[in-house]
Amino acid sequence: MKGEFLRIVYASLQLEDKSFQPFPAILFAVSKKTVPSAVRRNRVKRMMREAYRLEKSLIQSRAENPREGSVSGMLCIAFLYMGRRKTFPNLEAFRAEIRGLMESMILS
Repeated sequence: MKGEFLRIVYASLQLEDKSFQPFPAILFAVSKKTVPSAVRRNRVKRMMREAYRLEKSLIQSRAENPREGSVSGMLCIAFLYMGRRKTFPNLEAFRAEIRGLMESMILS
């Protein structure tokens, strides 16, 4: 799914052994092509991690209380920064974007 400046990719993985963590595996990625400066890339990733930390209760409650008929497995989520502007969004914009994307995820 794609937002204004973030793209989210998620999947539910079936593991051979049934011992998986109930919490999702998370990946934050910022392309070197999109943000050439390492300092700025790290700042964007820190803001993405903080926004997810503040909003993760939404996805954890959905993962811990699955609907009937939903696939059981380990949830893996990748947040990809796709912004092309010179200025970066602030933390509140990241929070709103992550919240909107996670609410529209279909966990089936």
